[in-house]
Amino acid sequence: MSPKITTELLKQLRQVMKSPKYVQEPVQAYIVPSGDAHQSEYIAPCDCRRAFISGFDGSAGTAIVTEQHAAMWTDGRYFLQAAHQMDNNWTLMKMGLKDTPTQEDWLVSVLPEGSKVGVDPFIIPADQWKRMSKALRSAGHDLVPVKENLIDTIWTDCPQRPCKALITLDLSYTGVSWRDKIVALRSKMAERKVLWFVVTALDEVAWLFNLRGSDVEYNPVFFAYAVIGMNTIRLFIDGDRMTDPAVREHLQLDSTLEPEFKIQVMPYGSILSELQAVGAGLSPKEKVWLSDKASYALTEAIPKAYRYLTPYTPICIAKAVKNASETEGMRRAHVPKGTVTEIIAADKAEEFRSQQKDFVELSFATISSTGPNGAIIHYKPVPETNRTLSVNEIYLLDSGAQYKDGTTDVTRTMHFGTPSAYEKECFTYVLKGHIAVSAAIFPNGTKGHLLDSFARSALWDCGLDYLHGTGHGVGSFLNVHEGPCGISYKTFADEPLEAGMVVSDEPGYYEDGSFGIRIENVVLVIPAETKYNFKNRGSLTFEPLTLVPIQTKMIDVNLLTQKERNWVNDYHQKCREVIGAELERQGRHEALRWLIQETEPLIRVQ
Repeated sequence: MSPKITTELLKQLRQVMKSPKYVQEPVQAYIVPSGDAHQSEYIAPCDCRRAFISGFDGSAGTAIVTEQHAAMWTDGRYFLQAAHQMDNNWTLMKMGLKDTPTQEDWLVSVLPEGSKVGVDPFIIPADQWKRMSKALRSAGHDLVPVKENLIDTIWTDCPQRPCKALITLDLSYTGVSWRDKIVALRSKMAERKVLWFVVTALDEVAWLFNLRGSDVEYNPVFFAYAVIGMNTIRLFIDGDRMTDPAVREHLQLDSTLEPEFKIQVMPYGSILSELQAVGAGLSPKEKVWLSDKASYALTEAIPKAYRYLTPYTPICIAKAVKNASETEGMRRAHVPKGTVTEIIAADKAEEFRSQQKDFVELSFATISSTGPNGAIIHYKPVPETNRTLSVNEIYLLDSGAQYKDGTTDVTRTMHFGTPSAYEKECFTYVLKGHIAVSAAIFPNGTKGHLLDSFARSALWDCGLDYLHGTGHGVGSFLNVHEGPCGISYKTFADEPLEAGMVVSDEPGYYEDGSFGIRIENVVLVIPAETKYNFKNRGSLTFEPLTLVPIQTKMIDVNLLTQKERNWVNDYHQKCREVIGAELERQGRHEALRWLIQETEPLIRVQ
C-alpha cells in the first residue's frame, strides 16, 4: 500500500488559505473533518475531502493543515492504516493515547499569536464548533467559518453528488406509516413546546418517510433534509426521483390530504435560506428543535434564543427501538435465504449474500484479512496487499449486508490449519469477553458504555486489550452504525439501552504484524427474567440475532468456565435448530453436515 504523495496538494491548499478570492482574511489553519453536511460517518465520494488531501480513507479522522504542518487525528482502529496511506508530510495523532494532544491544544502550540482557524460551517457539527471555538478563543485565536470549502477549490476532478432512485417501504417492513411517525413526532414537539423540527441526519430522513436510497455506498440513504412544522412538512431533495410514480404514491403527493400531511418538496440547496426565513419569522418563546450535532451553518440560521438543542432527537431514539415488524425483519435478515485470496473470499461472501431474498447491497466494505493484515482493524483488501489464505495463518472475515427486512454485520475468526497455543489463548480471551456481554443481565436504565469493561476483563487479566469500542447500534435496513446506543468506553453520552434496541457485540485482539481476532454478533436487547426485582425497575439482557458457528478448534476449552461452555453449546444448538432447519428446507445437505460438525458440543479436556 503506497502512501499518497500530497506535497503539491498541500501547497495548493496553503495558497487558497491566503487567497482573498476564497477567504475574507487569510486563515493560518484549515480543518478538514471526515463527515459531510449531514455529519454522516459513511460518506459519498464527493464528500471524501479528508481522504483527497491526505490519502487516508478510514471512516474516522480529522485533518488540520497549517502554514507549516499537516496533522491527522484518528482512533485505534486506524493507526496502522493511516500510517500506511499517508506520506511524510503528515503527522499521525493517535487519539486515546496519553501523549497525543487534542486538536485544540496542538493548534495553540503551533499557531502564531492571533491566528484564524478556518472550517466549512456545513461540515462541522455545532457542538464541536462550540467546544473548539471556546478553547481557541481562550488562547487568543478565532475559529472562523469559510463559506466555500477550500478542498473543493483544488479538487479538480471531484465526483458529482449522487442522486439515485428511491426505494419505498410498505408496512410489512416498517410496521408504522410515515403519517403516524409524523403524528408521533409532533406529539414530542408539543411536549417540548417547539414549533419546528429540523431533520438533518440522512438515516433519520429515510426512517421518517419510510424511504431508502443508495446515494452513500453501504448505507441505504439519500441526500435530503426535512423541516417539520405543527401543520407543515417540507422535504428538501434534488433530482427527478420525486417524479417516480411509486414515490409519489407512497408520499401521497398527488392526493388530496389534510394540509398538515401535505408534503412540500423543495430544492436540496434551499435548506439554509428556508431555515433563515423560519428563524426570522419566530415570535418570542417560539422554538426550533435541532440536534446539537447538526451543522454549525444550519444551527446558526436560527437565532440562539429560539434554538432547542438536544444530543439525540426523538427520531434517533424511536429509530433505535425496533418495533415488532422491524425486530422480526432483523431476525429474518440473519437467516440464510439462499447460500483463495482475501479478495476472492470477500467477493464470494458478497456473491452468497446477493443470492438471498430482499438483498439490496453490502452494509460496509467487507474486511477479509489473513495473517498480519488482520491486525489492521478496518483493513480492506486491495491488489497491492492481497494475501493468499493459508493453513498457517489466522483468517478474519467481517461482512454484512442490507436487506429490505434488516441490516447484518458479523465477524468470525478462523484457522484452516492448526492454531498455536498462543493464538488459541488470545481467541479464548476474546470469546470470554463476547460471552460476558452477550450473557450480561443489567437493570433498565443502564447505559451501554458500562458494559464495555465486561468484554475486556479476561484480556485485561493477562495484560491485553483492543483499541476500539465493543459495540455500536445497528439500523433496520439503515446505517450499520447508528446512535444513540452503543457499548464503548469512548463515550458517556450514549442513551440507556432499552428493549427493542439492536447493537453489536464485538471484542477483539490485534497483534501487530501477526494476526487479528474479532468475534461479532448483532444482538437484540430483550427483557430478562430475574429472581428478584429491585425497586421494580426490571432487567434486560441480549438475544443473539447472528447465528453463525464460532470455530471450536480456536477455543482453549480449559480456559472457559462451565457457564461459558454452556453458553457456547446453547448458542451452537440454536444455530443448528434455526439455520439447520433452513438448510434442510433448501435441500443443502452438504452445508447441513458442515453445520452439525461445527456445532458439536464443547467438552472440557481433563
